[in-house]
Amino acid sequence: MKYKILLAMFAALIYTGCSSKNTPKVDQVIYEQPTPAKEARFHPTMVKVAMSTKDNANYNRMSLDTPEKKTWFKGLMYRLWDRQITRSQFIAEGLSKYPKHRYEFQYIANGFQRF
Repeated sequence: MKYKILLAMFAALIYTGCSSKNTPKVDQVIYEQPTPAKEARFHPTMVKVAMSTKDNANYNRMSLDTPEKKTWFKGLMYRLWDRQITRSQFIAEGLSKYPKHRYEFQYIANGFQRF
């Protein structure tokens, strides 16, 4: 009888612990924002990658025509450069917004490996 009560209490504790509103989602990832020092190291590499796209006839520019899109793209490149995401994650996240630009995301990912 004691075991049944103990088991019921243990199950209740586990259930309440799992259903707490303060528990972060497992798939929710929080990325580090660039520090001024990292931003200073990242910027020249980003410029080199961007400039290399001008010499590539196969590269089609993406329409980053709003400040929000530019901020998103720069953040995505920063996370790749800072190794917060993998090359595959970079490409997948990019294709989720720009599905017709696989070549461009692969080119950029390769560019960060070169520079």
